[in-house]
Amino acid sequence: MSENTGASYAAAGVDIEAGDRAVELMKEWVGKATRPEVVGGLGGFAGLFDASALKRYERPLLASATDGVGTKVDVARRMGVYDTIGHDLVGMVVDDLVVCGAEPLFMTDYICVGKVFPDRVAAIVKGIAEGCVLAGCALVGGETAEHPGLLGEDEFDVAGAGTGVVEADRLLGADRIRKGDVVIAMASSGLHSNGYSLVRHVLFDRAGWALDREVPEFGRTLGEELLEPTRIYSLDCLALTRTTEVHGFSHVTGGGLANNLARVVPDHLHATVDRSTWTPGAVFGTVGELGGVERLELEKTLNMGVGMVAVVPEGSVDVALTTLADRGLDAWVAGGIVERGEHAEAVELTGDYAG
Repeated sequence: MSENTGASYAAAGVDIEAGDRAVELMKEWVGKATRPEVVGGLGGFAGLFDASALKRYERPLLASATDGVGTKVDVARRMGVYDTIGHDLVGMVVDDLVVCGAEPLFMTDYICVGKVFPDRVAAIVKGIAEGCVLAGCALVGGETAEHPGLLGEDEFDVAGAGTGVVEADRLLGADRIRKGDVVIAMASSGLHSNGYSLVRHVLFDRAGWALDREVPEFGRTLGEELLEPTRIYSLDCLALTRTTEVHGFSHVTGGGLANNLARVVPDHLHATVDRSTWTPGAVFGTVGELGGVERLELEKTLNMGVGMVAVVPEGSVDVALTTLADRGLDAWVAGGIVERGEHAEAVELTGDYAG
């Protein structure tokens, strides 16, 4: 009898058993990223969330956001460290939600790999689950897809989507911003998860630095600096909305501080931000110096040390700063809102960085 040489899914490069093992390994972590409203557990075709919890709202508005981690995943792959990249994913999603005042409720994730290594996939999910705990939301489901032939065995990408809720009359945005409001900057934890195409080009391709290089200015290796997880601000921002009046938030991601703050500044107003009120972390200067990157280009690409901005009335400043300090978050007054001149941009960065 001749051997069966017919095609199979495994022969095509997809390992169903490895996927099943990955699910078993991630169950513990997913179980920790939950909320009372979650119905059921891991393993269903869809995540379930009890919407009756929204009855306490007069007019609940659902907010949704989706994002990824970008080319920072390449650093994680090269480092062989997979349990922090999920923090970045959660931060990118939930901090977009909270900008409108929405409380993040739940997330789903999508992990695409060239080959399923169960421990690796579980580590990625562990990071996502930990990020959800930090954000106060649940991880209700996800998908792991194996794409042999399209991705190399060690290659992967992650993305996620989140849903939040905000009371309609508490919705934040440009229509609430007023002349005389104050711009409060919240410190970033580092590069977060933006601009890594530029960062990798400068540090790896041009400077030839290795990930295990000790960098005195960083106080750690290059790889450790580049993998510093994105700070998750959602609970900090929600705490502000509960303790004082807030008119708006801006999540500083791709495009930098000026471009993202401009998204919440109305057409007739102008935000000024004074660079001298803070000192960007060493990594920003290192990228600029090694790559000969002009300051304007850095500011259009990287967060330069500010990951989130709150716009509050002048009378709320002291309470806002105290609230954030009590939560262990470095924050400061960085500027204000004035009438916009005829030819002025929505946001202007002035002065030079301190230090």
